[in-house]
Amino acid sequence: MSPVTPALLKVLSNSASLFDARLNRHFRVFVRNGQLYQSEWETGEDGKDVFRQTEQIQWVMGTGANAIGGVIQVGDRLFEAPLTFYQKTATWAFSPGYDQGDRGFSRPIEAECIVCHSGQPNPANGATGLFRAPPFYELAIGCEKCHGPGAAHVRQMRQGYSKTEDSAHSIVNPGKLSPWLADNICMSCHQNGDARVLQPGKQSLLDFQPGQPLDQTLAILMAPPTRESPPDSDHVQHYFSMTLSKCYRGSPAKMGCITCHDPHFQPSREEAPQYFKAKCLTCHTEKGCTAPLETRQQTTPRDNCIACHMPKRDVAIISHASLTNHRIVTSLDEPFPDITFHLTTPQLPDLAHLNAIPGKEDTTPPLVTLLQAYGQLAVQRREYLQRYFDLAEQLEKSDPNNTHVLEALAARSLQMRSPDGDSVAMDYLARAIEQGSTSAWSFEQLGSQLVKVGKYQEAVSCMQKGIQRAPYDATLYALLANAYVNLNERAKAVATLQQASKLFPQMDLLRQLLRELKQSGSQAP
Repeated sequence: MSPVTPALLKVLSNSASLFDARLNRHFRVFVRNGQLYQSEWETGEDGKDVFRQTEQIQWVMGTGANAIGGVIQVGDRLFEAPLTFYQKTATWAFSPGYDQGDRGFSRPIEAECIVCHSGQPNPANGATGLFRAPPFYELAIGCEKCHGPGAAHVRQMRQGYSKTEDSAHSIVNPGKLSPWLADNICMSCHQNGDARVLQPGKQSLLDFQPGQPLDQTLAILMAPPTRESPPDSDHVQHYFSMTLSKCYRGSPAKMGCITCHDPHFQPSREEAPQYFKAKCLTCHTEKGCTAPLETRQQTTPRDNCIACHMPKRDVAIISHASLTNHRIVTSLDEPFPDITFHLTTPQLPDLAHLNAIPGKEDTTPPLVTLLQAYGQLAVQRREYLQRYFDLAEQLEKSDPNNTHVLEALAARSLQMRSPDGDSVAMDYLARAIEQGSTSAWSFEQLGSQLVKVGKYQEAVSCMQKGIQRAPYDATLYALLANAYVNLNERAKAVATLQQASKLFPQMDLLRQLLRELKQSGSQAP
């Protein structure tokens, strides 16, 4: 991350305009008085603005190798800007994920994302998009990301250090760790899986200390690949892809991320081919390449190892971006090794635990960790939904006040689509909220059910509390306005929708609800 400075504006393309017909929206990037801004607006049939929102870009994320996106600050909350600059096309276009929804400037910066995109962020635990002051102690990725807390190290040295003390409080040299422990540092940000779940008692990825097994803080789990559905993503799957390489499997416990990458030096695009070729030649020889010399001379630049053995591929979920595939292959059609399809254990037959501690692969992760993993997976893979419900039922006996358990039980009850199921779900949701849930989903579902059964005043209280905990959830405002309408408190309903329209000016539905409410009020006797 970097602040927006005059020096940055000199090298960053800072002027663009585009129109999106799907949304009927105009977007603009521009500089004014030495500051970078983005605007979004919609014009009506009369040519006048329906709305126009302009925000100053305070920081940018990304090195520019693929893209540079913007971050804005509104009060004590941070949000992503709708446009990102893509290096491949040298143009501004929608930020990742914006082509799937109408997000405007109201997409909060998630703590679990910003931890990997900045050196030392300062998010408030349990509140999406909320940051303490200052929001960043360190913007760029710094020494402590890989070496551990410097202040603790200095304090320890002054007090007299004993090697028998807990090494988690000492400065760490990844080069002196085992390759697996060193890889854990990289995996914290460079390995996604299908589910990333904080272990019980952990507040954020900031709890992870270099030199410790990552699995003590964060479990990385994946739906096991099959021969019919082999791995096909390069997006933040670097470690897993590397482990499927012959190079990795042929040098057990020796090869790791820093075998090829120097965290202190990033070669330029022009330098990279020769830089990484030199890395290859620490284990291989020039004669080891079986490709004809004529073929090797046709790469750009010539004799470029990574062009053939680690090709870049387009990233399906991020437009205009490509990433290096980290499975080092002999040829592009090299089949996956058998181990790819044997990643599960008898104790965990339906998930691959990518960062399981060596020697403890047969240990089942905590059940509440598995519950959250099944919940994340079930969004895209419905076969995990019943496992999610079954595990919630099991955990109800041992961990009945856990908010994740209560929300899963509520979801199971709502699946019944019956008055009895809805009633039981309401009890679970109320308990989850009482236990401190910050999930907007809990408030939305409970509020909807309260309105459904005519408990409008309780619905108002629920939505008001929900807006306090998740103020950038548009659905809560719409539900609150609906509850006010049912209580015949139209002025409060109008005020609620007006407040929502200021927070989410891009949402046509809110403006439509507000117009209809005003019209119905003016027609009342």
